Amino acid sequence: MRILVLCHSFNSLTQRLFDALVADGHDLSVEFDIADSVTEEAVALFQPELLLAPFLKRAIPESVWSRLPCLVVHPGIVGDRGPSALDWAIQRGEAEWGVTVLQAEAEMDAGPVWASRVFPMRAAPKASLYRSEVTEAALAAVREAIARFDDWRAGRWQPQRPSSDDPAVRGTLQPLMRQADRAIDWARDDTATILARLRAADGFPGVADALFGQPCHLFDAHPAAFEPGTTPGDLIARRDGAVLRATRDGAVWIGHVKRPGGIKLPATVAFADQAAVLPERPAPLMRDAADWGELRYREEAGGAVGVLSFDFYNGAMATDPCRRLTDAIAFARARPTRVLVLEGGADFWSNGIHLGRIEAQQQAGGSAADESWANINAMDDVCLAILQLTDRLTVAAMRGNAGAGGCFLALAADHVWAREGVILNPHYKNMGNLYGSEYWTYLLPRRVGDAAARAIMAERLPLGAPRAAQTGLIDAAFGADRPSFEAEVLARAQALAAAPDYAERLSAKRARRAADEAAKPLSAYRDDELARMRRNFYGFDPSYHGARYHFVMKSPQSWTPRHLARHRDCVGASPAQR
Repeated sequence: MRILVLCHSFNSLTQRLFDALVADGHDLSVEFDIADSVTEEAVALFQPELLLAPFLKRAIPESVWSRLPCLVVHPGIVGDRGPSALDWAIQRGEAEWGVTVLQAEAEMDAGPVWASRVFPMRAAPKASLYRSEVTEAALAAVREAIARFDDWRAGRWQPQRPSSDDPAVRGTLQPLMRQADRAIDWARDDTATILARLRAADGFPGVADALFGQPCHLFDAHPAAFEPGTTPGDLIARRDGAVLRATRDGAVWIGHVKRPGGIKLPATVAFADQAAVLPERPAPLMRDAADWGELRYREEAGGAVGVLSFDFYNGAMATDPCRRLTDAIAFARARPTRVLVLEGGADFWSNGIHLGRIEAQQQAGGSAADESWANINAMDDVCLAILQLTDRLTVAAMRGNAGAGGCFLALAADHVWAREGVILNPHYKNMGNLYGSEYWTYLLPRRVGDAAARAIMAERLPLGAPRAAQTGLIDAAFGADRPSFEAEVLARAQALAAAPDYAERLSAKRARRAADEAAKPLSAYRDDELARMRRNFYGFDPSYHGARYHFVMKSPQSWTPRHLARHRDCVGASPAQR
């Protein structure tokens, strides 16, 4: 089918649908929802059979939905309506939630239903549920709706409008959740209630509260053990950029905050002077999983397999976390394992350098160029540490999405495996024509060849894990969900460690690394890449700095990039030529 995707932004859900529907053989083009006139123009240019709206913040114009079938993806169960569907579901502790694909009409979220899916709710932040359960349910429902399109067009099937009289329809019209609905009473609320409120607001808009007597919005919460002798609301300690706050029956780590007019930052960065007086409570690398920290190391298979996780918020890796990760890799190297699995974070493998921390330096009167330079060098050090692990086999196990330098960091491992639903964005150009480093000029061509490497970097489109495996960018895509992926990763890693030809594989790895180094040293790749990056950071062209500012500040979209809006390359062509 010829499908126009209309979206507020090209977010993770939209990218997953885009990649999967293209793989299904559909002809897709994307338009950002900037204005009714722009949407009308996109429809006129592309002449789609169907408009799909996976992520909108306002209604589709009547001039479009009255003439063209428009399917809206709503993150709620059948009958649910309103802009805060997932927020209410999390905060109320719903055991089950869902996704509904419905036809656009005059009233928001009230049209007839084409397809729906339900899923069990996890105790997790909204953004995590959205990227995982909601996205997978949306893809299944959208595919079902598209499969019904021919029958609908021929009059053999009609979508049904939800009825409040139907006992199976549990959803109702729900209002926009406001900060009064999210407010935390630290003296009275228990830890479960506080976590539910923080998780329901994670990503956006956060919970309006205060730290150190200063107003801010709270994000990124994790449970902690009870702290005897504390008063609910007390700030107790700091760790990995987070602050520990007491509740009446436990405590929570608060990882990120946003001060008025500021940027979302780690709590100890946003309140640097105040947080500095709190005692630091470092997390040992080898510890119980319930004890939160960004880095954790464990061993499996009787000590043959080491597993290092690095769960950085939104996959962003600032300079100091990169340095801690490099130290953690050195720790893992000192352990007597045969295989090291690098599993990144639960929701993101890595998204490369931390653009928010860089922008914060600029807004505080510092140098964004200097912070960018420090950050990319720290990222390169992480990549180099993986490449130099020639005494064991390494695996990048991508449980979550990856972008830019995070993709190429994964390619530093010997084996790259990804969960089936993972989306990769192996390119840099969308960030103001950034050239990129992380040894990509060495790592990418050796996997896919020079021509394919140039195409991947120029195309700037999301790549789902199954298609990435087909191209050779990664080695395998498996696991319908995170638990099944993690179990299969461990089984495969154990098989690698116990393989009869383990010594031969390790010897071949060392020989290849030595041959590659003799042909062109890693330092030469790094120097070449960083010379280009220096021009991005310090040169006359401000494109990177402008793109970073708009990305971090979430500036409204003013146009749709041409690599997404394919219909704008069709101006002047007849329908047969398009």
